[in-house]
Amino acid sequence: MKQKTLLATAIAAALVLQTWSVAAQDAAPAQADQGSAKSLETVTVTGSRIRSVDVETSQPVFTMDRAAIQATGLTNVNDIIARMPSAGTPDITPQDTLSSGTDVGGRYVNIRNLGSNRTLVLVNGRRWSTSLSGLTDLSTIPVSMIERIDVLKDGASSIYGSDAIGGVVNIITKEKFDGAEANVYFGQNGQGDGTTTNYDFTWGHSTEKNSLIIGASYQNTDPMWNRERDITSYANGPRHPNDGWSGTGPYGRVIDPNTNQQYVINHGATNTADLSNYHLYDGSSNADKYNTQQDMTFRAGSKLKNIFLQDKYKLTDNITLHGMASYSTRDTSSQLAGYPLSTGGTGVAISGDNAYNPFPGQDVAFYRRTTELPRITWSNSKLAHIDVGAEGYFQFLDHDWSWDANYTYSQNKIRQIGSGNLNLVNLANALGPTETVNGQVVCANAAARAAGCVPWNILAGPGSASQQVLNYVNYIETNRQTSSTDDYTANVSGGLFDLPAGTVNLAVGIEHRGEKGNFRPDANVSAGLTTDLAAAPTSGAYNTNEAYAELDVPLLRDLPGAQEFGINIASRYSHYSNFGSTTNNKYSFRYRPFEDLLVRGTFAHGFRAPSLDNLYGGEAQSFETFLDPCDSVYGAAASNPAVAKSCAAAGVPAGYRQVNSTSGKPITNSNGSQTPVAFISASNPNLQPEQSITRTLGLVFSPHQVEGLDFTVDYYNIYVKNIITAVDAQDTLNYCYIQNDPSFCKSFTRAATANPVTGVAAGSVDSLTETLYNLGTLKTEGYDVGIHYRLPETSFGRFRIASDSTYLSKYELVSGPGAVAKTPVGFMDGEDGLYRLRSNLQVDWDYKQFGASWTIRYYSGLKDQCYSNDPTDLVECSSPNYTNPWWGTYGMSQKGSVAFNDAQFRYTAPWKGVFTVGVNNIFNKKGPFYYSVTSTGTGSSPYNPAFDIDRYWYVSYNQKF
Repeated sequence: MKQKTLLATAIAAALVLQTWSVAAQDAAPAQADQGSAKSLETVTVTGSRIRSVDVETSQPVFTMDRAAIQATGLTNVNDIIARMPSAGTPDITPQDTLSSGTDVGGRYVNIRNLGSNRTLVLVNGRRWSTSLSGLTDLSTIPVSMIERIDVLKDGASSIYGSDAIGGVVNIITKEKFDGAEANVYFGQNGQGDGTTTNYDFTWGHSTEKNSLIIGASYQNTDPMWNRERDITSYANGPRHPNDGWSGTGPYGRVIDPNTNQQYVINHGATNTADLSNYHLYDGSSNADKYNTQQDMTFRAGSKLKNIFLQDKYKLTDNITLHGMASYSTRDTSSQLAGYPLSTGGTGVAISGDNAYNPFPGQDVAFYRRTTELPRITWSNSKLAHIDVGAEGYFQFLDHDWSWDANYTYSQNKIRQIGSGNLNLVNLANALGPTETVNGQVVCANAAARAAGCVPWNILAGPGSASQQVLNYVNYIETNRQTSSTDDYTANVSGGLFDLPAGTVNLAVGIEHRGEKGNFRPDANVSAGLTTDLAAAPTSGAYNTNEAYAELDVPLLRDLPGAQEFGINIASRYSHYSNFGSTTNNKYSFRYRPFEDLLVRGTFAHGFRAPSLDNLYGGEAQSFETFLDPCDSVYGAAASNPAVAKSCAAAGVPAGYRQVNSTSGKPITNSNGSQTPVAFISASNPNLQPEQSITRTLGLVFSPHQVEGLDFTVDYYNIYVKNIITAVDAQDTLNYCYIQNDPSFCKSFTRAATANPVTGVAAGSVDSLTETLYNLGTLKTEGYDVGIHYRLPETSFGRFRIASDSTYLSKYELVSGPGAVAKTPVGFMDGEDGLYRLRSNLQVDWDYKQFGASWTIRYYSGLKDQCYSNDPTDLVECSSPNYTNPWWGTYGMSQKGSVAFNDAQFRYTAPWKGVFTVGVNNIFNKKGPFYYSVTSTGTGSSPYNPAFDIDRYWYVSYNQKF
């Protein structure tokens, strides 16, 4: 309470002093008119708090105006930004069907492949709402209200504080609007699914003193299904449709308690108590397996609703009041195949006294996928955002000064409902002892029977269970998350004094921000009473007090060899209640040797504060795949005597073999196996902020001989240390045995004896806790190149050409001490395609009431895993002798480059109506199928999520009133 009072006093003082600054800087708009040959057009953009900094400053900013946004034919902000060559795959995408958590369903942005939580999102220069995990959902920002999007591809923590490591996305909304505007949009994939409809309406009225804008939008996007396309219908792609099927199929499989032989019920048989109705399970055939892809969504469906209000009122000639309010709701739904139910995964066996047990008198372990109950997740997110403040101007020291004071509040509430997981208590009752009453098999437990228990013949095939049984075992869970932000800011900016080269400008400001939130998982899920992964509640809060100063000094002007030279210095002090203080500085220069050329560069410190989820997240379960270093054939113990000795000292039996959790037999390759029991992931309240250093050097060339031509090239180098890293099972074991760090050996235990129920073998890891640490480092560097040319107007129209490219020369990730540096530039690395080159080329044409554009989006080729890791049977392998040090696999397959072509045609009618028709991926190009994309990352077959999955066509109509 005292801190808020202090901030209120500071803001009042700022008002009295009449001090103000605008979060603005200037840069050349991309894919828009670029101004004259000698000087780029000046527009207000992101990156500096000093209003007078010219367009060609020391910071690389990419700008998309409204026309460029509409030319994409896209209706979501994240999809629009993802088209930028410097954008990577977001941490969560609509294709992440297998991902869990309340962030699933949102739309995010990732600049420089540094992660979505290292990209700061602003609206009108002020922070937008973030979730407990530090992600900003861009679907809550309606495209209809956007005037332009500025993307600062540079570190900016000295100006904006935390998260501005990879870059800053600043979404600028419409400021003035008179009249009304309505838009109708319809789009659909060539396969006939993924239909998107969008409706929005904007009304505005401006007077001499007031400017009011009201908008509303609605968007509905239908889901896309894996089964609809060959490239997503099979886990290992259309060339291998019979591979990658789940061993847990829809027909019951039991383990003979006497011989450990596995039997599967004959398909169509219903008398599961007679062993003669079974056959031996053959793991080499798909007859008893299941293709889970046919039940899964490739992309989740969603509904977005938003209302938006913005008002600016000129109180006096020097003071303006402003306010903005936005309320949005997002509903999404996704589906997974039914749960792979087994005794090992649940601890529930078929009772020896159950009428459907083929081994009477003996409890029986079983496997059965519940295809009758697909796992469906519905998520509803509600975001309320309010921004109010005042701004003004005054004269001080014979110079113009400006001030602003703002208060921003946002609250995000998420409710997530899941269906298709099973109630373990009811499951145990349904598979427990039975008895016969009036010729009917019923649950023997009278109390359970009174509560609705119905015996479940789990071993019978799909369709055999009654709806009464399914209703009894199915569990409907509800999780809730709330996060909120209170943000107070006050800024002042203006000229101090004049030098021969120009005015020395200063900006200073203060900010107080409070973040709090909580996650309340379903009580029964949290207690481990369902088949869903258990999670503990999360609750936490922190606040920060910050102050910054920025100084811009023009040193030289209009001299031979120095038409302009200036420097910009910024520093921000931040004090967090949870970890303490950090100061981040930024140094920039701009140098124009002659009128047509500008050279610019920056050196910036940055940071990312730990999110609430990083600090206070409750424990959660997860099933991890890892290679045990103590495995005597494929693990490090096989070739490293020191590791073998450490394993023996830990009680691991001699000749120990890690067991495949599905087959129950020793692993057959270095890929390891998934644990049969859930491990625990946990947060860390002692985390420190990530720290970064960003260097950029670039030039802007606008030859006066060629009017309308601008050429830019910028080099960037970013180093991030103390990366908040989730030390997974593999790294935990490696640090313990290979790096010989005893602190990690305390994070897991090994089973003294075998447990046939859970499938844990003697000596194997039976519990492990994964914790967050400040361990990793990341280095990346590359070049951005832009060429924009506005051709002279001709008798057949006006042409504009825009080319923007990013060349990635380095990307090096080290997960922790002693870990092998991961340098996957030019590789498909899990979910992320780290392309050496990404490029967009657009040609735009306007003639009277007609307009058209053609865009080519290019992705360079990537190296991929070979389909087979067996060196004696390499499939789809261009380099069979290649060994990847971080994949740990043998062989490499080079996948080719791909280019997508988009076309759009526009017609403006005499009654102010605009008809638009367009096709994205007009040639229906299919990208390569990547085997190294993890299914857990994409929620579907390993198809690159950056690529278009299909041809997409759309039509829209805009009417102004």
